[in-house]
Amino acid sequence: MKFLYFTDTHIRGTAPKNRLDAFPETLKGKITEVLQIAKREEVDVLLHGGDVFDRPDLSPSVVGQFAQLFRDVDAPIYTISGNHDTFGHNPDTVSRTMLGLLDAFGIMKLIHPGEPVVIEGEGVRVQISGQPYHYDLDQRDPKLDYYPLNDTKADVLIHLAHSMLVEKALPEGIPHTLVDHIWTTPADVILTGHFHSGFGIKERDGKFICNPGAISRINNHWTEMERLPKVIIGTITHKDGISLREETLTVAKKGSEVLDRTYIEKAGHQEEKLHEFVQQVREQSSFQTLQMSDIIQELATLSNVEEKVKQEALRRMTAVEERWEGGEGE
Repeated sequence: MKFLYFTDTHIRGTAPKNRLDAFPETLKGKITEVLQIAKREEVDVLLHGGDVFDRPDLSPSVVGQFAQLFRDVDAPIYTISGNHDTFGHNPDTVSRTMLGLLDAFGIMKLIHPGEPVVIEGEGVRVQISGQPYHYDLDQRDPKLDYYPLNDTKADVLIHLAHSMLVEKALPEGIPHTLVDHIWTTPADVILTGHFHSGFGIKERDGKFICNPGAISRINNHWTEMERLPKVIIGTITHKDGISLREETLTVAKKGSEVLDRTYIEKAGHQEEKLHEFVQQVREQSSFQTLQMSDIIQELATLSNVEEKVKQEALRRMTAVEERWEGGEGE
């Protein structure tokens, strides 16, 4: 049995503000290559990790263009819903979404919790289960989301989860699950999405936990500037067991060619200038006035500070003064 896994396509009809290219056309090229790889590898099934669409109520005309691409593939496409695929991040609303429409027409097939799919080939029986995105994901017992039951007496368990599964702990307040905390799962292969940067293929004692990263790069974080979209190709046989490998999409351009970091760089430059300005305020030993706004104006004039930096300093000082007057600092 052979499969291809890809995730987070974020299909949309317009370009995100951080993209320099014609995003929908670029995405069509990527998906076309994904399907070509699937055909070349003669896979039995394609698996999608969620966030097929960037919003649940995408324009039918846009959906139709991409649905035509998916219809041309010979193998079935199974998917779970991501947080962008449903209304209010609620998987129960998927039947009213564009992803639900593709499911109804058989173009893509949704995998629901407790309703695994079985694929047989090469002498093995493979169960494919899925956990769509939901509010409590990565905030409750991991066994509820990452530990599928073998209800089909399968030889191999593949489990999809649209979750924030990561290698290293994230800042406090961001729900996530660490890869090292779920190696006891009964699943032989866990395939995740949602975390766009991905972490590749991890293996321990014959088990695999994987995230190749998102097909779409819709933000301009520095990690996305360096990353190229990939898919995972898996082969499962009775004789050789499980074999997984990543393949990079050749049509994907370097981040520096398609992602715009101008805004971030400008914001960073302004923050740096503001920091220097604050330092000058601290170093000043005497002023003719004790009004902080007057001090800022004076320093700005003496230091030839950019107007927008001065205004930002004044805005922040006003906010602080308002909090003081309101007693928030007590």
